[in-house]
Amino acid sequence: MRFWDSSAIIPLCVDEAPSVRVKRLAEEDSALIVWWGTPIECYSALARRRREEMITSTDEELAQYALALLLEAWTEIEASREVREAALRILRRHPLRAADSLQLAAALVWANWRPAGHEFICLNQRLRDAAHYEGFTLVPVT
Repeated sequence: MRFWDSSAIIPLCVDEAPSVRVKRLAEEDSALIVWWGTPIECYSALARRRREEMITSTDEELAQYALALLLEAWTEIEASREVREAALRILRRHPLRAADSLQLAAALVWANWRPAGHEFICLNQRLRDAAHYEGFTLVPVT
């Protein structure tokens, strides 16, 4: 099992440069672990791509369908007091945005606060740096 940040979920739904690499990772281990807010972040990213004319409305609908299929199969780390408190601590230690701190907090909760040996799949460099500092193994290796 690996923890997946939304930045790595999007290329599973829309053809982008890292799509081949992340699809291979998903095929190797289909037990995706995500934060509860991941679908919201992904819908936001897809809508932004459509508004910026990076994808068409049809592409967005197809990506939302792919996301819905993933949502049925993955495991979510629920919103909780523990995740919130971890995110607040993370924000004091790392220069992250709020949603990224929640992603990393959910990953820490999933790893039972022992991230060593747990894989974190993320394409956002700032979040990768924070996850590495916390002790996660980063995937894909850049």
